[in-house]
Amino acid sequence: MNPAVVVDPRARRLLVWEVLAVFAVSLGMSGVRALVRFVGILTAPEAINAQTSTVLGSYAPDRPWLDLALQLVAIASGLAPVFLVGYLMARGGESLRTLGFDGRRLGRNVLAGLGLAAVIGGCGLALYLGAVAAGINTNVAASTLPDVWWAVPVSVMAAAENGVLEEVLVAGYLLHRLSQLGFRWFPALVVSALLRGSYHLYQGLGGFIGNVAMGFVFGWVYQRWGRTTPLVVAHTAIDVVAFVGYAALVGKVGWLPG
Repeated sequence: MNPAVVVDPRARRLLVWEVLAVFAVSLGMSGVRALVRFVGILTAPEAINAQTSTVLGSYAPDRPWLDLALQLVAIASGLAPVFLVGYLMARGGESLRTLGFDGRRLGRNVLAGLGLAAVIGGCGLALYLGAVAAGINTNVAASTLPDVWWAVPVSVMAAAENGVLEEVLVAGYLLHRLSQLGFRWFPALVVSALLRGSYHLYQGLGGFIGNVAMGFVFGWVYQRWGRTTPLVVAHTAIDVVAFVGYAALVGKVGWLPG
């Protein structure tokens, strides 16, 4: 069910500024940073596919307990914008439940999310390999965490943080607010997908294109179902496989950077 369009001019202006403020302190600024890093990739002396981009890296490789503490702080700070969105929505009489981020129909949502992850994950891997071969993407080191006892739990928590942050903000909150501002479904979907692609530019054009495509699929699913929970499950599952799978396979298969 689509939310009612806000017609009061002052309320609309405040809503626009709210959206800009939320993304200025979260994924919008990540997109700006990724763009700068993309320029760095293009202007580096090495070929794009000779460069490596790290997704989940170590903060203190030689000090495991400090590294663990910094990893946990990074995960907590990554979730802060979700708390901000929940607060802002509560001020307007809504909540994260409005975006379908809750435990309702949990079993069905988990199954739907895992099915979506299987499709998107498989297509994403094929696109990544093709983009690297075509020379338009860096080699992506999904995880370079040290070989310590907490590497897998932190990988799972980081994957969940990515899933909650991106799906609640980019699929749920943004599309919800754009609908309230009177955007038709397709222009809103384009905005959401391009934003998702923007903060993956640090990986190269392949990362951008792949995540724009993922944004269209996830955004469309949200517009049809009105639920972010299955998207969070799907995104988390994709990242868990990427982080843990990379750590398990690096050095054992030729197409992963060592």
